[in-house]
Amino acid sequence: KQGIRCNVVCPGLVETPMAADLIEDQTRLAQVMTAYPLGRPGTADEVAKLVLYLASDESAWVTGSTFTIDGGMTAQ
Repeated sequence: KQGIRCNVVCPGLVETPMAADLIEDQTRLAQVMTAYPLGRPGTADEVAKLVLYLASDESAWVTGSTFTIDGGMTAQ
């Protein structure tokens, strides 16, 4: 009605300052990465590209959707 679109982005583990303690602990990181089919944390740039798409005219018909971007973790 108002032309407002609303979507949700649900990232998995991403290399950010918030996750630095986990990422720097190689033992813990290796354990966590066993749950991620891609085997590595995501990057802020990878998440930003999804957000950029959602904010662009390319996604003009996308609304009410949840986008999980987690290296395949929830797909298992």
